[in-house]
Amino acid sequence: MAKGNSWKTRNWRSGIRESRKVVERTFRGEPQYTLDQLYISPFTRRKRWDKDGHWQYVTMERNMSPTGITVMDDYLRYLANGNNDMQAFADRYGLKREEVAGMIFILTGVKGIRFRQLYQMRLVDDLLRYTDMDPVDVARRSGLGSKNNMYLALRREYNQNIGERRNFLRKENDLGRFGL
Repeated sequence: MAKGNSWKTRNWRSGIRESRKVVERTFRGEPQYTLDQLYISPFTRRKRWDKDGHWQYVTMERNMSPTGITVMDDYLRYLANGNNDMQAFADRYGLKREEVAGMIFILTGVKGIRFRQLYQMRLVDDLLRYTDMDPVDVARRSGLGSKNNMYLALRREYNQNIGERRNFLRKENDLGRFGL
């Protein structure tokens, strides 16, 4: 069902107030993709152990085109590289930001901005869990920009600070399991 908010506006010619309703849309179809299916890991290598107990990094295969839809896959790579400006991305294709957001909504059932936030949080989680990157570097690499923005995003999503989130996620042998 659509939810809406009403508010009054003033018609500048007549001075008469008119009522407007803003409709919030809910996707009624089945999303074609989940975030897990679309997520492109920042890691290019993984640690592999041999029978003698020695390890080395080996190249990981990454699906850089999970949908096969050129614009959507390019947007996913854009996010994976730590970019977050949907308007700048839309400009590449001569699109409006709303058109890119609509594409994301149709394919995932999630609004464009919310999808970007979820993607960034997944990227932050991977970087905090598997690396010893400084929080400033994690924030930049994830597209959040600053340590303060990352702190606020982690508080909003998980009610945890940066250190709490890292400790919550990290399990034994996670550090260094993957390489950038």
